Amino acid sequence: MPSRPDAPARGAVLPFDPAARPAQLERIAPGPVLERWEAVDRSHHAPRIVAVPDAAGEGWAGAALVTARPQAAYAKIVDAVGDVPAAVEAVLDHARARGLAQVKWEGWTAGDADAAALGFTPMEAPRGTADGAGGPPAGYVRWLDGEGTAEPPYRRQSTNFTCGAVAALVAQVQAGAVPRDSLDRTAELTLWRGATNFPACEPVGLGVAVRRTWPASPVTVFLDTDRPVLLDTYTEAEQEWRAVLQQASRTDAARAAVPIDPHRLTLPAIRDAVDRGDRVLLLLSLAAMLGFDVPHWVLCHGAVPGALVIEDPWTNDTTGDTWVDAHLLPVPDAALDAMAAVERGGHRGAVVIGAPETAGE
Repeated sequence: MPSRPDAPARGAVLPFDPAARPAQLERIAPGPVLERWEAVDRSHHAPRIVAVPDAAGEGWAGAALVTARPQAAYAKIVDAVGDVPAAVEAVLDHARARGLAQVKWEGWTAGDADAAALGFTPMEAPRGTADGAGGPPAGYVRWLDGEGTAEPPYRRQSTNFTCGAVAALVAQVQAGAVPRDSLDRTAELTLWRGATNFPACEPVGLGVAVRRTWPASPVTVFLDTDRPVLLDTYTEAEQEWRAVLQQASRTDAARAAVPIDPHRLTLPAIRDAVDRGDRVLLLLSLAAMLGFDVPHWVLCHGAVPGALVIEDPWTNDTTGDTWVDAHLLPVPDAALDAMAAVERGGHRGAVVIGAPETAGE
């Protein structure tokens, strides 16, 4: 998204430093709220206080703690205190000035009526009791340019290695291929078992597993190398047998009529795919967004001006990153293009899933 001055039309924006609380903040923020703000190290998410001065100009009438993942096109309100409507309006001004696509609001202290009065829509809570553990009980979103995009369900992966399976399941739930109630741990681990290259899911194996699980769903794998992938961190001996399995995945793809396109899937092509109703499982590096240089699957399912909208099945609780960040997450095209290059070769892997075909098509 375009970079604009870090200042809203009203209020003030300043860095949030837990070691140096402003006196104005202590006068309006309840103790439990401040404790929550300071319970984790939010520095990776560039925490800011957006404050609205009081009538006398000597203190703050309202304030909000605002954070966001790097390289993303949104701002997240953790809490708003004092004059909440004024603080939230100042955050909206701040986001518009920066050209962001949306503002989200964690539901720690905000309720449905509070959010609706300020133009926010409730987001669907995570699927499964463990998915929202440690996160807010509710979350809200306000798109700043149009109506945004359709909302899929959200599920956090239950292991460190089942991101591809969760992304595929969420894609198929949104497509109507499976019911929402089927989005559970058994389905997650079962699909991962059919796709894994131990423990990661490489693109061809994931595409074949999706096709086998949902034969009515057209699948195309995009992978701009014919070499084995996702093996950089292993020893030569560990790479060898995983490479054999990846070659077997290519044989399986031929048998299952899953095409493997050797061209690099471009961002305009991803936009075209989601615009026609396809869903794109895209392999990213998390280095820029979360600070981990590891390959990771996300689901691209929507587009808004300047950004693609993804579902990220991973959250990092230690930085204050919650399901509200990872759900309906807009990422600028250029940032997503840079992230979608993994390992030393900068390869791009993707699985494009079409709408389920009906009998007679």
